[in-house]
Amino acid sequence: MSEKPTVLFVCVHNAGRSQMAAGYLRALGGDEVEVLSAGSAPKDVINPVAVEAMAEEGIDIAGNTPKVLTVDAVKESDVVITMGCGDACPIFPGKRYEDWELDDPAGQGIEAVRPIRDEIRRRIEALIDDLLPERVAQA
Repeated sequence: MSEKPTVLFVCVHNAGRSQMAAGYLRALGGDEVEVLSAGSAPKDVINPVAVEAMAEEGIDIAGNTPKVLTVDAVKESDVVITMGCGDACPIFPGKRYEDWELDDPAGQGIEAVRPIRDEIRRRIEALIDDLLPERVAQA
């Protein structure tokens, strides 16, 4: 892994789960982690309920744009975290892959999206502890 790990979050639409995960990692990981997100079939805009849920946490993802998943994005990443994109994600040897089974916030109200958001935060905090062990040691 490079000095600064690169993490790619992938879901189908790149409008909800992967955007929330990327928002958390940018906010909690700071400059110590490079963050990418993409979708196998991206929507045109970010899910407004995901934007609202993250705003409640003080994290603004409203200006993000869903992006299409590319082979290059996977190649430049050290860790690839998928969220329901299945076989659409290319696999390269030497990469760390994780599949996070999370409910899709698409079409859900804020009450249903909050627990998804909170689970994403818990997983992001564990990921940071794993990727940046020196940070944990200083705490």
